[in-house]
Amino acid sequence: MTLPLVPIREGVVYPHTEIVLTFGRPKSNAGVEAAYKSDRKIIFVTQKDNHLQNPLPEDLYSVATLCYIERILPTEGEIHALVKGISRVKIEEIVSTDPFLLARVSELEETIEQENYAKALSNHLASEFKKAVNLGKSVDFMMFMRLMGGVQANELVDQIASSLDAKTEDKQQLLELLSTAQRTKKAIELLSQEMNVLELEKSIATKTQAKFEKQMRDAMLRERKRVIERELGEEMDESSEETVELKEKIRSAKMPPEVRKKAEKELQRLSQMSPSNPEGGYVRTYLDWLISMPWGKVSKSNISLESAAKILDQDHYGLKKVKERILEYLAVMKLKRKNLVSSNKGAQAGETGPTILCFVGPPGVGKTSIGRSIAKSLGRKFVRVSLGGIRDEAEIRGHRRTYVGALPGRIIQGIKNSGTKNPVFMLDEIDKVGADFRGDPSSALLEALDPEQNREFSDHYLEVPFDLSQVMFITTANMLDTIPPALRDRLEIINFAGYTEEEKFHIASRHLWEKQIKSHGLDDRNFKISPEALYFIVRRYTREAGVRELDRSIATVLRKVAKIIASKKKLPHSIKVIDTRTFLGIPKFSTNLAEKKDEVGLVTGLAWTEAGGDILFIEVAIMPGRGNLILTGHLGDVMKESGQAAWSYVRSRWKLLGLKEKFYKDVDVHIHVPEGAVPKDGPSAGITLTTAIVSAITKRPVRKDVALTGEVTLRGRVLEIGGLKEKVIAAHRAGIKTVIIPKENKKDMEEISSKVKNDLHFKFVSHMDEVLDLALRPEKLKPQKAAAGEILPPYQQAIIQA
Repeated sequence: MTLPLVPIREGVVYPHTEIVLTFGRPKSNAGVEAAYKSDRKIIFVTQKDNHLQNPLPEDLYSVATLCYIERILPTEGEIHALVKGISRVKIEEIVSTDPFLLARVSELEETIEQENYAKALSNHLASEFKKAVNLGKSVDFMMFMRLMGGVQANELVDQIASSLDAKTEDKQQLLELLSTAQRTKKAIELLSQEMNVLELEKSIATKTQAKFEKQMRDAMLRERKRVIERELGEEMDESSEETVELKEKIRSAKMPPEVRKKAEKELQRLSQMSPSNPEGGYVRTYLDWLISMPWGKVSKSNISLESAAKILDQDHYGLKKVKERILEYLAVMKLKRKNLVSSNKGAQAGETGPTILCFVGPPGVGKTSIGRSIAKSLGRKFVRVSLGGIRDEAEIRGHRRTYVGALPGRIIQGIKNSGTKNPVFMLDEIDKVGADFRGDPSSALLEALDPEQNREFSDHYLEVPFDLSQVMFITTANMLDTIPPALRDRLEIINFAGYTEEEKFHIASRHLWEKQIKSHGLDDRNFKISPEALYFIVRRYTREAGVRELDRSIATVLRKVAKIIASKKKLPHSIKVIDTRTFLGIPKFSTNLAEKKDEVGLVTGLAWTEAGGDILFIEVAIMPGRGNLILTGHLGDVMKESGQAAWSYVRSRWKLLGLKEKFYKDVDVHIHVPEGAVPKDGPSAGITLTTAIVSAITKRPVRKDVALTGEVTLRGRVLEIGGLKEKVIAAHRAGIKTVIIPKENKKDMEEISSKVKNDLHFKFVSHMDEVLDLALRPEKLKPQKAAAGEILPPYQQAIIQA
């Protein structure tokens, strides 16, 4: 037979059921109206993808339901139809698709088993359906009563299948099963799954209701108790379980008398509050903070200088001055404890008088990690708080309790998390603390770090003093310029210079290689790297003061190795230089940054940056002009003034330099420092600028293997500069052979390692004349001959020797 075919998006229409369907698609509306106008018979089929607007024949299931349209109700754009399922049919062919689907179908015969097994299945299905309704399953009451009254097995399973909360695929499978027994077994399976969910929902609802009723009952009883006690004129009973527990915790917390008094007062307030009072939660949180603070808990320091020195040497290579200072601190602590014991005063950790160390140096030199080693050598807890980017004073002092979500500051939080009163407390990146309308955090740090004030440090949240005098504070910074003077005055500065190539090699071989081997899962293999390959990485792929880029380069090598191993390819047991080049690609840096030949007007200078020392090249060009001085290269005010002072010195020494008296009137001097996007400032480039100008004016080449640093005055005096160690290491790294430095910096040579001293020649100068003799070639400028009939420009004539 051929009948209109209408796809439905979700659900399945079963025989022996009545259902109301809503249609809105044009073809569906046309098919329903055509069927209703003829014999009211229609085929409903479920589409496989419910998102398709116009499904094709292959998007429809092959088994559908023949239905009878009892009545329809057209509305605006939609048709509501009450339909009744008649039988299962198989779609043989789609005859037409316009204006609606027209299909030729054949009716499928159902198999209704009569044996006892099939009857038992039907009875079991009816029983389970009744249980599901008792658990809260929503069904039509009249339909339920009719099913329970007794119907044919095929009608029973179809009616129950239509009410199941199952997937469309499972419902379609039920429709396609022609055996009543098999269909009943499938329906029982789906009904059991739904009953499990219903039982869980009922259990959750029962427990929730019981908990709610208990809370209401307890609240009512407490309120009755208060009314009775108020009528009898009795005091509030503080023997409740929570109050007793908090009181016992306060008693055992070893609080100072004034803090304990404050805690007991807050506990009294809490006991008088109604359980529904929202402030009760804030008071409980406050009491928890007071109780959890380590008022009397102190780590016992077993101070051994030999053990501490061993730990520091194991964890860090180099850093001799830093290690000496830490051992000095431990020695003083040990002696003071011994004196306190001998004088029968009792020894307490931290009685050495507070010392606030400040590690200053470029990134990656071990400032933060050495703090952990100090805590390890002292046997204390270690706490690290990063202050970078903090602009709110409340981050240090905490918030007032009147604010929602108030918490103590980071210092009190760190002390609480450590669980002791005397941890090693590291304040990282103290130079990056800012200030805005919310206050100045650096000013709030004064109280915490000042030895005269931190015995009674006041946090806004706790509102009681806490003794920080036993805490060993360590701060770190990349530079000192941004630290306020009042805060800097309380710090003992220890400078961390950059590492030499030799130090980087030892750090990589002793620490970084083993660390990365473990982190890449290669610790179970006897895998090595040759010293030559490690030196190659240090020299050709990194150029930094610290070792972070070196650490990343080693990690890159081991990632490549891990990939080769995972791919089950052959791998050598030791990495050579050629393997390193394969893994890391083209080297980033040449072995030597120094100039390849002597140049006129190009001088190598030394600079200090936050990332350590560096070299910079200063270029000077002489051109026709009117005596102007041009400075470019993103220079700061101080460096510009150094350039002006250098030009004035050259002009004042015209006779000694062999120049004409008015040589400057016809020339312009352009001083440029390359890498123009990088800001540069400071006075230490004075002798470098002067040397470059003299070289350009006199045409005397500058020695290519010489680097200079020093401030110059108008009379040619060379003044002391800072950051010498970092600058010398940068010169050594760049392949410089001779370094010219002020004589007053000779005292700073003790900080420079013997390896660097042996590789470099140091020239100490006190006047600019010495600098010029050392940095410039002695050759005098040869007068340039003019061609026949040619007159040299005035600026070239002016710089020829008189």
